[in-house]
Amino acid sequence: MASEKINIAVFVSGGGTNLQALIDKQKSGVIKSGEIKLVISSNPEAYAIKRANKEKIPCEVISKKDCLSQSDFEDKILALLKKYNIELIVLAGFMCILSERFTSKYPKRIVNVHPSLIPSFCGKGFYGLKVHEAALAYGVKVTGATVHFVNEIPDGGEIIMQKAVEVCEGDTPETLQKRVMVNAEWIILPQSVEKVSKQIKELQNK
Repeated sequence: MASEKINIAVFVSGGGTNLQALIDKQKSGVIKSGEIKLVISSNPEAYAIKRANKEKIPCEVISKKDCLSQSDFEDKILALLKKYNIELIVLAGFMCILSERFTSKYPKRIVNVHPSLIPSFCGKGFYGLKVHEAALAYGVKVTGATVHFVNEIPDGGEIIMQKAVEVCEGDTPETLQKRVMVNAEWIILPQSVEKVSKQIKELQNK
């Protein structure tokens, strides 16, 4: 069936603002080639779980500290992805690194949003406010967000979309974080998810 949507899983660890952006853009028709069928949280306290529950999206919690090893953690995730027949994974503030063993099973099927213009302020240790702190410390006048495919290198996969955001006089890491979210992340993440979903659908329909 050419009209079928591909099944999307969103991985979260915190507030879930990017998850909300995806839900909103799915409702408004920006995301039309795929549908969020599953939310996986690495944190049982994540507010993102409430967002998923409100939309009646199945939500599962897999806490890394409750797993025996990285392999055990990833195997539990893989079992859920299989159960829900997931075809695309979106990392939306997911605070766990995935190994090559995991990412190699989903080549060009895992996307991540990062709050800088890669290759600036990215890689191991650059997450959350740390990214914006580094941008301000360096004195850059323009920052932004990047959506990229995920491979075994943190923030190392092929770039899908980028959007620039101006750094303003007197910015704090918090004000910059908010501006990058609103003016970049919440725009290009849903657009990228639609773009990749459409590509996957076209491949399936060949």
